[in-house]
Amino acid sequence: MSSSAYAAATQLNLLLEYATKRLSTAGVDSARLDAELLLAHAANITREQIFSESIRVNEALRERFEELVGLRVSRMPLAYIVGRREFYSLQFNLSLEVLIPRPETEAVVEAALDSLSLRSAAKVLDLGTGSGAIGLAIAANSLNIELTATDVSIKALELARRNSIRLGLDARVEFRLADCWEILDKGNLLGRYDLIVANPPYIPDAEIASLAPEIRSYEPRLALAGGPDGLNFYRRIAVGAGDHLTHGGAIIVEVGEDQAKEVAAIFRASALDDIAILNDLAGIQRVVVARRTPAA
Repeated sequence: MSSSAYAAATQLNLLLEYATKRLSTAGVDSARLDAELLLAHAANITREQIFSESIRVNEALRERFEELVGLRVSRMPLAYIVGRREFYSLQFNLSLEVLIPRPETEAVVEAALDSLSLRSAAKVLDLGTGSGAIGLAIAANSLNIELTATDVSIKALELARRNSIRLGLDARVEFRLADCWEILDKGNLLGRYDLIVANPPYIPDAEIASLAPEIRSYEPRLALAGGPDGLNFYRRIAVGAGDHLTHGGAIIVEVGEDQAKEVAAIFRASALDDIAILNDLAGIQRVVVARRTPAA
């Protein structure tokens, strides 16, 4: 190693050690990993390239890195800082207006693709699409569907639309401003769908204050708070299910831990049946599937 390369590597390690210590002191569990990812973002390279390429550590890089580390010290989630998150092997751009897609939500996509596998074509509704993660992941892996994606936030819809364009899916997606079944734009009412998916707000209101600062201070409360018991949105979904599902159509929703049986009961009381509860990879009951019985 040349003297200049050695000096650059030394500077790099000092930067990472400094950032790791700051992040650890601030309570960030994955301090070293986050420091490496933030440095890669500041230098506009991948994490793997940090140690495989010679990075010129100049004042501009130091200042940019310091700014990013400061954001993470304030407990802003890494995904918001870098502006993206991978979900179901797809890259989604993010903003503070939407929830960060999480690995457990991929169980909803898996269940949806399984439900669609026997259909030659289908109309799918993604209620509360946020970044578009669930609906667009389904569309990317099921080429014969038409997707309608709704959200109550205009900014969320704009972000989801940009994600659909970047992923080459926009020709098969319609975006609508809506609050559950209530249309807020000037278009037609929502119709009937073969599949409805949702990751609704399901945190009981009183529990939000006890969540990790990354969640309670940064993720949109509108997408978190599910009412006193966390089940308000499921009740709203159930009320309109019969009017918006085709015969034999299915609703697939993510639920919070220990909520699956209660959500299943809400759907069953709304004349939905053939109800199944599915686990995520951690073995937690994470997904409820309910169908509308086909006409005799």
